[in-house]
Amino acid sequence: MNRRHTLVSAIAAVIIICAVFIVSGCGKESGKDSEAVKESPGAGDSSIFKAPISPTPPPPDLKWLTNDTDPVFSSPEARKGGTLHLAIASFPLTFRVVGPDSNSSFRSAILGNQLSLIGIHPNTENIIPEIATHWAYGKDGKTMYFKLNPKARWSDGVPVTAHDFAYTLEFMRSKHIVAPWYNDYYTQEIDRVIVYDDYTLAVVGTKAQPDLHLRLGISPTPRHFYGKLSGDFVRRYNWKIAPNTGPYQISDFQKGKYIKFKRKRDWWAKDLKYFKNRFNVNTVIFTVVRDFNMQWEYFKKGKIDTFGLTLPEFWHNKSRIPIFEKGYAHRIWFFNHTQQPSYGMYLNMDRETFKDRRVRYAFAHAMNIRKVIQQVLRGDYYRLEQMFVGYGRYTNPNIRARRFDLGKVEHYMKEAGWHRGGDGIWEKNGLRFSVEVTYSREAHTPRLVVLKEEAKKAGVELRLQRLDPSAAYKKILEKKHDVAWMAWSTSLRPQYWEHFHSINAHKPQTNNITNTDDPEMDRLIEAYRNALDEETRIRLSWKIQEKIHEIGCYVPTFMVPYVRQGYWRWWRLPAVPGTRHTDDLFEPFSSATGGLFWYDERLYEETTKAMKAGRSFPPVTIIDETYKMKGIESP
Repeated sequence: MNRRHTLVSAIAAVIIICAVFIVSGCGKESGKDSEAVKESPGAGDSSIFKAPISPTPPPPDLKWLTNDTDPVFSSPEARKGGTLHLAIASFPLTFRVVGPDSNSSFRSAILGNQLSLIGIHPNTENIIPEIATHWAYGKDGKTMYFKLNPKARWSDGVPVTAHDFAYTLEFMRSKHIVAPWYNDYYTQEIDRVIVYDDYTLAVVGTKAQPDLHLRLGISPTPRHFYGKLSGDFVRRYNWKIAPNTGPYQISDFQKGKYIKFKRKRDWWAKDLKYFKNRFNVNTVIFTVVRDFNMQWEYFKKGKIDTFGLTLPEFWHNKSRIPIFEKGYAHRIWFFNHTQQPSYGMYLNMDRETFKDRRVRYAFAHAMNIRKVIQQVLRGDYYRLEQMFVGYGRYTNPNIRARRFDLGKVEHYMKEAGWHRGGDGIWEKNGLRFSVEVTYSREAHTPRLVVLKEEAKKAGVELRLQRLDPSAAYKKILEKKHDVAWMAWSTSLRPQYWEHFHSINAHKPQTNNITNTDDPEMDRLIEAYRNALDEETRIRLSWKIQEKIHEIGCYVPTFMVPYVRQGYWRWWRLPAVPGTRHTDDLFEPFSSATGGLFWYDERLYEETTKAMKAGRSFPPVTIIDETYKMKGIESP
């Protein structure tokens, strides 16, 4: 199972980005480089766009804030150097981060090197500086003011100024970028950017709302690079290397083969408190290895540096090989405490079978999730109790998923007027309790086979339908499913409107795939969206989660609150290897959680000599529970 939730910036906490590329690599320095590419010239001209300077200064009574007191999470032992070799399953279709074909998993590598005004501390979740050193809230509840770090530079050396943030609005609202979602978001959510001088600005939202910093901490856009946009934007910028503000930049690539990033030796932010001793490797190379099993072979040969071992088969069986047993490579099991994807079974309540709440409850009690965890997943996964776990105070800890219970199935079905048919399946008025479960991953078939056999004991027939991912997603979004076996990605705060508000029910292409249509749920969701007080929002969040449980349209299944990885011995990690939100210990770029590891040349020499001489080291398996969730149930 691969999952990457990134807190790359405050705005990224709102704009969900799914990134899935398998890591790898060896720390040895690479051989002779291919001819390096230079940042591509754009159409830009700094004289083309310059925001007007506000005739009035910021309010004099602003309370300017910063954060230089939260703990650092990097290691002072970290050293610079080495090359990290990673694998990706496919080459991106473009280096653009907006427009057609840009929404690939690789986009996170590019966006990870683009800082925002502010970031989120991965352990405390407090605001920390990125490009802005200070921030302040306006009295209107919809404006934030920012002071920029005058040292901030684009990768081509041009200073980052307030005009670059004003340009972000012009860029994101342009029809030429062919990105309707961004056009809409930067119009509906952000009213304007006010420039007071080159290093002072305000971002104004369209309405007062809670967690304002999650919406207004936008990223700059290099106006000197793009300049005035035109109808050829998509074609012109397909393979251009745009200037960025983060620690690395693309230095070389060969389409279909590899992409290389080089560390900026004079990066302007390298000594800032929350970036110091991070982003340590000199070079990161992503090599295209299309087959997952082939990536495993690459890792075993040292062609890639790290490999995900989260799947039980890899952790328990496939990693019992000489490179681990002789100590040349290490294994680590790192527990995090972050928002969990909502893996589960989504019941389509527009289907006749699921219109009755009692039948939905019976369905939940007919799913033997515990047996799947024990028998198929070796007890490694945890029971997900509800849809929104890992959201801190926003998670209601009192909700427990309905357990497998044949007696309760019997109770609810008889109460609903159903009876057992000749084949043992429940029936009512000619309708059999036989539902189709739509899913996409072949690896999940064994899990569903166990559920199917157990459900039969309860008088429920599951018909398993595996489709390719795009076909399954299309069917589910068109609301043509009975039961959807899937998960939604996460965000920093629970999002309810798109999943459970009636405005999104009974029509295709919305995320309300259960067709929840409940007036009380609507009232709670609208109150949650409009509440500005955090305590009120938390109270409403708990009530909404209770309501979801009460409706019974969602059967939570598993969660994996950890990451397991194998890595070669010459890579080192901090004493606490990751952060509360880390889901990849070798994520190279994320401004929130990435770049904590480093290459140890002495260990590389020692290890490679031992391998040649046939000597071994004690095997190492690290289990770190620093951030392990409390109270989670293991079967």
